[in-house]
Amino acid sequence: MRIFRHFTDLPPKARHCVVALGNFDGVHHGHQHVIRTAGSIAHDLGAPHTVMTFEPHPRLLFNPDHPPFRLTSLRTKAHCIESLGVDSLFVLHFDRAFSSLSAEDFISQILCDALAVRHVVTGYDFVFGHGRKGNPDLLFRMATEKGFGFTCVDKSVDPNGEAYASTIIRTYLENGNPARAAELLGRPWEIEGRVVKGDQRGGELGFPTANVHFDDYLVPAFGVYAVRAGIDHGAGTHWHDGVANLGIRPTFGGDKAVLEVHLFDFEGNLYGQHLRVAMMDYLRPEKKFDGIEGLKAQIAVDAGLAKDLLANMPPPHADGDMLPPSAGQGDEKE
Repeated sequence: MRIFRHFTDLPPKARHCVVALGNFDGVHHGHQHVIRTAGSIAHDLGAPHTVMTFEPHPRLLFNPDHPPFRLTSLRTKAHCIESLGVDSLFVLHFDRAFSSLSAEDFISQILCDALAVRHVVTGYDFVFGHGRKGNPDLLFRMATEKGFGFTCVDKSVDPNGEAYASTIIRTYLENGNPARAAELLGRPWEIEGRVVKGDQRGGELGFPTANVHFDDYLVPAFGVYAVRAGIDHGAGTHWHDGVANLGIRPTFGGDKAVLEVHLFDFEGNLYGQHLRVAMMDYLRPEKKFDGIEGLKAQIAVDAGLAKDLLANMPPPHADGDMLPPSAGQGDEKE
């Protein structure tokens, strides 16, 4: 998959495409259905299969003081989109100037003039353009005028009757239910980042940890998790079972959230490496202990429980990825 951070002077293979439009934060089952719908149409037309998204997320521009909310970094988003067989990903920079572009000009200048789109696909509630005045109705009208096709993907729900939606997934994570969030995402939710040096207390407790900071990720429920941690090895990712504490470490008087990950079957130095941490299950809330011995004993219990839980979960897929084979349908609901 080729990634473009611009829409000018495009090579011929990137134009005359079928494009799925959306923020796609989480790339959950609903987003996947929008993207697969575009892929099916692209296949029928013999056209490039393209996705267009926006970075940073518009909410970061308009509500910079709100708590972090991102489900996926751009790296993870691109990785998930690539797994759906997409040819090109357009990542347009969302700033004040871009936000002032009217919905009509977005369609005319970017979709028609720059990309020469043959077909556009969105979710039923996708909005865009200055003042969020662009919507599927406008796309339908202008598609007729400009001579491209348009498909609006209807709302759909999971087998439990719940909509595939980023806002719902965030709520499950904030309430300590990563397993249910994974059902809506179609894969375990991940935090990724570079391993940074911490205070090295984990080694003193007999459970050395790799520390990963959150940046602008959503901060889920504080507590202890059973995890799988993926280490990049060139073409693939090697996964290791583990246990992680997410929180401020109240026993030691901490005040900043950090993710501390202990891998069960790993020996080596992870500092500076890129780590993907998949939150498989929630074990217990974070708590303050009266002393080190009580904390050490609880960590041992947590590690044992995490090992048992992970032993009964399916391993990563044959290609070394946590992403499942293509499945599911839904909408582009934010």
